[in-house]
Amino acid sequence: MYFGLVFGAGFVLGTLRVTLAAPRPGERVAELVEAPIMLLVTIVAAGWIVRRLALPRGLQRLGMGLVGLGLLLGAELAVVLLIRGVTLGQYVASRDPVSGAVYLALLGAFAFVPLLVGRR
Repeated sequence: MYFGLVFGAGFVLGTLRVTLAAPRPGERVAELVEAPIMLLVTIVAAGWIVRRLALPRGLQRLGMGLVGLGLLLGAELAVVLLIRGVTLGQYVASRDPVSGAVYLALLGAFAFVPLLVGRR
């Protein structure tokens, strides 16, 4: 559920970013504008799932984040390697250093936000 909600929102926002936002201010600015929105989506999705499933703090929430991260990275790699047809090295080299670092931080947040949201 966690992966699906955040990936779905990211897919929609990414499509809008590439088609509408990136051509004007540039890819870096568009990605940096998208980042806080995705962080908010991550926090809201994690909080909703934690409350809905009444997940206690600890290993279940960490598992939720880590499994979600694994699925997210798998989906990202599938898009990069299969659909875009570039190697992993080419993809990493093509990333903007600033927005790429923010993206890595968002991946870390995605993994650990379930531990931090909601009540006991």
